Amino acid sequence: MATIIDVANAVVTQLNSGAFSQLFTAQRLYRPQFDLSEMKTLHVTVVPKALAINSLSRGSDSHEYQIDVAVQKKFETESSEELDPLVGLVEEIADHFRTPRLASLPSALCVKVENKPIYAQEHFDEMRQFTSIITLTFRVAR
Repeated sequence: MATIIDVANAVVTQLNSGAFSQLFTAQRLYRPQFDLSEMKTLHVTVVPKALAINSLSRGSDSHEYQIDVAVQKKFETESSEELDPLVGLVEEIADHFRTPRLASLPSALCVKVENKPIYAQEHFDEMRQFTSIITLTFRVAR
């Protein structure tokens, strides 16, 4: 199996074994798109995103794998009371990966966590849906 899939699966395992303020079951997909009617339930989706290879020496390379974690939920009122917990969950997930190594794939070192923008404005405006993407970068020396 491709290493990026191994990394993505390890991220799913780590998310599903973590303790967060909201209950969810993360899943790995290639496209985190759902019918709007399904979005009243919180969705956390892990998506393989990118690979960059850098030479370290003649015999070894550093592979950096980017994995996106999407947090999505349709909202009703657009109130702080409804949206603040979702922003908080995104931050919890980002903080969770500050621990550099994945438990089920210790060769993968988390070197960067990004969340920008905090939410997708177009989903907010057009679908009344909160969507936030966290991009995790893992380095694997091979």
